[in-house]
Amino acid sequence: MKSLRARLAADPNIGAGNVLATVLAHGADPDGPGLTFDTAVDHYPAEHPLTLGELDDRVQARTAWLHERGIGRRDVVAIWATEAKDIVLSFLALTRLGAIPALLNGKMAPPIAEEYIRRLRVTAVLADAAHKPLLHTDVLAEPKDLGTDPAKAPEHYRHHRDDPIAITHTSGTTGVPKAVMHTHTTLYAALKHLLTMPQAQGTDRILNALPIPHTATILMVNQVLGNRAEMLLLSSQDAPTVLRQIERWKPRAVYGFAVTWSGLAREDLAKHDLDSVRMWFNTGDCAHEPHIRKLVAVGTREIVTRDGRTTVRGSHFVDGLGSSEMGHNGFHITHTMESDHYGRCIGKPYQFAEAAVLSSTGEELPSGKVGLLGFRSPSVSPGYWNDSVNTYRFRLNGWFLTGDLVYRDVTGHYFHLDRVPDAVAGFEGPQLFTSMSEERILAALPEVVDCTVIIVQENGEYVADVLLELAADAPEADRTAAVKAAVGDEVAAIIRRVSVVGEDDVPVTVTGKVRKVALREARLTGARA
Repeated sequence: MKSLRARLAADPNIGAGNVLATVLAHGADPDGPGLTFDTAVDHYPAEHPLTLGELDDRVQARTAWLHERGIGRRDVVAIWATEAKDIVLSFLALTRLGAIPALLNGKMAPPIAEEYIRRLRVTAVLADAAHKPLLHTDVLAEPKDLGTDPAKAPEHYRHHRDDPIAITHTSGTTGVPKAVMHTHTTLYAALKHLLTMPQAQGTDRILNALPIPHTATILMVNQVLGNRAEMLLLSSQDAPTVLRQIERWKPRAVYGFAVTWSGLAREDLAKHDLDSVRMWFNTGDCAHEPHIRKLVAVGTREIVTRDGRTTVRGSHFVDGLGSSEMGHNGFHITHTMESDHYGRCIGKPYQFAEAAVLSSTGEELPSGKVGLLGFRSPSVSPGYWNDSVNTYRFRLNGWFLTGDLVYRDVTGHYFHLDRVPDAVAGFEGPQLFTSMSEERILAALPEVVDCTVIIVQENGEYVADVLLELAADAPEADRTAAVKAAVGDEVAAIIRRVSVVGEDDVPVTVTGKVRKVALREARLTGARA
């Protein structure tokens, strides 16, 4: 008899909108693992491991409540909350009705949230007690108050492969974030492929430190349900919370964004019990080498020797590049303590995806040439909700443009150089990359725990400012010469100032990405970070 994972992979009707119900329909044990949340769920206390049956019951209760209030097929319902359980359970309940949950990060500024919700043209809004007073828009209810008799829930909506099942948003580095729409099929395409592969080491017990309203968390919820794995979802992704939960909950894998790894790298990891961790999995922006090296030096992993399986010191770090629009990490590369393939290498595309380095007119460029990253995959979002202008702006010759500058080496490995808005990199002329410059500074100056490079144009010339965040015990010194030696001749020639800043001096988005556009604007108006 086929395994459950094989049956799910072969099911033509499974998709991101019906995984919970489909897993049960294929005979999964209702007493097996569901999800664990860091706050109370109804009458269950915080960190109670909900069984699959208990999870289904709590989702059905919310489905019944929403149905009684007229929410149904194609209704867009915005969810603005902080706690993981409010977002995930609301998402699962709404998709059962054929509605389209639109997930908002709890850190979004109220005026931006209000405008974002307006652009969605929502049917209703769910907001928790902290966010409800911040909106002028009517709020249907607080997510925690959703619930009634689960027996009153209607029959599960039958999704078509092209039905929209979620709207998430980009980081909003330039203002109001873009609303990324995914369908029943696109947000499950990568997971369906992974079900046909051996389950990765450590993915039986996962700590989810990803931003909860992000596409990545929807993917993780559906992945662990299909794998019949355990997962604790954290409402906060700051480094102290993640470290505390690793020590308490003993996960074998930790999933997060680059900002969480940089936060962990600031800590003295030797003082913490991290032996349970086999794997760190990064999505979104690729991670920096010094941060990865600190993480793979802790934890343990299994290797195969002549004498069989044995456990050794040091963990895996799976890096890559992903975005809400890509629907899953598009690339992957695995690091251990023995790795030496860094330099912002994001690896090779997954088997379900294709990638290319493109010219500005869409021609594919050869190995070694820098260009625009084009991505093609069944996981790619069909577009931005109510925004056809941006939907088609990021398409070129059949490729989705990720907004990244990359090159590919002769072995087929891709290397990330910068985001397009942050670089000065025409196909002719100067090649000035901020992200690669940051990578080189971090690799060369061990006392620098994080850094930001920005480039602006003043009086017809490019100038670069470098912001260094130093370790607490770093001595005072002028590091200008060392920074210039690290970044390479082209960027070194335009460096105007090297400054030491605090962690709170660098503006970031709701997902922790540096808002370089805000820093550039500040410098052009004479302000300082």
